Amino acid sequence: MGEPAPTAYALPVSAEAPTTSSAPAPPRPALSIAGLLVPGVALAAVLAAVLTASAGSDLYTQLGLPEPEVLVRYGLPAVRVLAEGSAVVAIGSLLLASFLVPPQRSGTLAADGYAGLRTAGVAAVVWAVSSALLVPLIGADTAGRPFAEMLRPNALLTTVDAVEQATAWAITAPIALAIAIGTRLVLSWGWTTTLFVFSLVGLLPVVLTGHSASGGAHDIATNSLLYHLFGTALWVGGLVALVAHVARGGSHLNLAASRYSRLAVVCWVILALSGVINALARLPVSDLFTTAYGQLVLLKTAALILLFFFGYAHREHTLRVIRETGDRSSFVRLGAVEVLVMLATIGVANALGRTPPPGSLGVVPSRTELLIGYELDGPPTAGRLLFDWRFDLIYGTASIVLAVLYLAGVRRLRRRGDAWPVGRTLAWVAGCATILLATSSGIGRYAPAVFSVHMGGHMLLSMLAPILLVLGAPVTLALRALPPAGRDAPPGPREWLLALVHSPVSRVLTHPLVALALFVGSFFGLYFSGLFDVALYQHWAHLAMNAHFLLVGYVFFWPVIGIDPAPRKLPPLGRLGLLLAAMGFHAFFGVALMMSQSVIGEAFYRGLGLPWATNLLADQHLGGGLSWATGEIPVILVVIALAVQWSRTEERAARRIDRRADADGDADLAAYNAMLAKLAENDRGRG
Repeated sequence: MGEPAPTAYALPVSAEAPTTSSAPAPPRPALSIAGLLVPGVALAAVLAAVLTASAGSDLYTQLGLPEPEVLVRYGLPAVRVLAEGSAVVAIGSLLLASFLVPPQRSGTLAADGYAGLRTAGVAAVVWAVSSALLVPLIGADTAGRPFAEMLRPNALLTTVDAVEQATAWAITAPIALAIAIGTRLVLSWGWTTTLFVFSLVGLLPVVLTGHSASGGAHDIATNSLLYHLFGTALWVGGLVALVAHVARGGSHLNLAASRYSRLAVVCWVILALSGVINALARLPVSDLFTTAYGQLVLLKTAALILLFFFGYAHREHTLRVIRETGDRSSFVRLGAVEVLVMLATIGVANALGRTPPPGSLGVVPSRTELLIGYELDGPPTAGRLLFDWRFDLIYGTASIVLAVLYLAGVRRLRRRGDAWPVGRTLAWVAGCATILLATSSGIGRYAPAVFSVHMGGHMLLSMLAPILLVLGAPVTLALRALPPAGRDAPPGPREWLLALVHSPVSRVLTHPLVALALFVGSFFGLYFSGLFDVALYQHWAHLAMNAHFLLVGYVFFWPVIGIDPAPRKLPPLGRLGLLLAAMGFHAFFGVALMMSQSVIGEAFYRGLGLPWATNLLADQHLGGGLSWATGEIPVILVVIALAVQWSRTEERAARRIDRRADADGDADLAAYNAMLAKLAENDRGRG
């Protein structure tokens, strides 16, 4: 991974006022990052091991499994805490380097960001090693074999192939290793931010396995756990990085602390709501006080409440002390206590993940509930598709949040007297409503089980929603609503958004050939390659498909009809040509589905055992017809949008010409008339 060329945007930074030679330097805290983390991780590991062993002492007997050796029984939760703790530290340190402290004006990391990057590299190495070590530990725990025996290559391959959690950690290990290598190769702010996003991706393989990813209501449990884990990683990791930043004597402390505090409030709200939803999906309220699982939930909840109020009071008090006296020791001491409680909470959460919910042992859900997470009441009639809702925690929440943020931006503009077109607001809100309808209504409920309904949702997410969102011009609204950082101020959200728009990734994705290949190729690559057949069995694959449909559609329609500034500007004929080429391929895809004689995903659909889903081929042909027919609607919308945009472009050009004529006395017209008169005079002279 090489360093990119300097980008066109500037990321200005502000230097704190230098300390005069007569003023004494603020005392430097003696606590190091190692002295902060090692006791905390050790405490969390011991706590997880003890709670897991005590809560699940008879688990192996109930499951009919041989009890593993002591090393495995206590070592597995301890090593998992080490892996999760190091992942949190890596993510938090990359968060600090990317967003909590500013880079240099050139875009290269400053000293504070570089220190965070190096801490992330060390943590990522521990993350990779402990993740790899978890594979034989999980194999030994599952098979009841000695740990040394599971270190053999054949045993490792068998474990990775047969045990889902071992597979997840086997995928996580190379991701963490890539992050560790990346921290040694990059120095720019842009690539550091890319590593930060990649570190969040490294959490996904593990979060999509375990209790929440199996059994009934696993869609709600998994989606809530995604929020929960990301919120924990940013909250705990951000605090660890902030305390380490203060302990190192870093600069921009007020900026870093204020940004982290706002993030911490959001993360705590997400943790509270997602934790309640996840617990209710796994556990009846009556079992909270009478079962080991419920008691661990209560213990974790109490720790989160304590952390929120303690952390808020701690930062308010110690930051005031630092501003008044320059002494950072109290911040580090109290922050270290907060970190220890957070890491202990991770230990409790780890024990919770190793403890089966009460009533889950011996309960066999139906085939439909096991595969998609819930039962279906009957065939997908029009009434059920419109009114049989099951709220999607990921995309349903995202659609509501995006609509609220957009309306808040419009309100900010109007409060200061700036106008914003009503049509753009209506387009954005309609796009968010389309996402909500496609994922949370009966369409989203039946999409995992019925191919034709899935294809209808696919068309809404890849065609209609992106067009409406692009016409809403969210980037333009954000650039007008967000305050600029100022010439000598650290870059903020507005500058980060500009950096994303002009980044090399945006330029590559919006290239006409790349956008066309992604938009059209994904149809054929997903459904005619066998990939869709495999993805049907995994809830995370459904989430990934929806994200892919939305993002690829947005990337394609952005340069075609987008109002926002795009990395690449296409001429009008180029836009129309790109659209017609895509719609031609799309129509061919719909016809190919209608003519196909082999059922896509047949094993999965028949495995659902739905008594009313008998003619799968006819349903697939119906899905192909929907794909072919609904492709015409976006064409009409885009052509209308292009016509309106071209007419407005001509009107703006005419107004510019008129203004210039008024300013210079119509000099261009006078020069043109003079040229015609001169030509006529020359013609008369020759005659």
